[in-house]
Amino acid sequence: MPLTRIVTLKGRSSEEKARIGEVVLETIVNKLHVPENDRFLIIEELDRENFRFDPNCLDIERSDGFLIVQITLNAGRSAEMKKEFYAALAEQLHQQCSIRTEDVFINLVEVTKENWSYGNGLAPFIV
Repeated sequence: MPLTRIVTLKGRSSEEKARIGEVVLETIVNKLHVPENDRFLIIEELDRENFRFDPNCLDIERSDGFLIVQITLNAGRSAEMKKEFYAALAEQLHQQCSIRTEDVFINLVEVTKENWSYGNGLAPFIV
């Protein structure tokens, strides 16, 4: 069950943010093989003062369309699966949301299953 956080500069419309979120969640399901109903998403808009990024780190030219997609998920996916996910997500955001691939920053945070409580203070994976 991933927890996904998308951070962007203020100024995107509600429709744009909804579409970005949907594309990210669809790609997680399709490429990281997460169940369809595991959808937990935070979209955060920040002003320039609170969202700073290097416009050309690693020789990648970033614009104000830059966004960060951070996904906390269970550990265990192969490096190849992750590479395919990164490429697919950048491409899908470009095709479906007109976001430049250079502006898509992705970070996977892997945790073990005992680091989740889905509600009621229960930890279903701790025996």
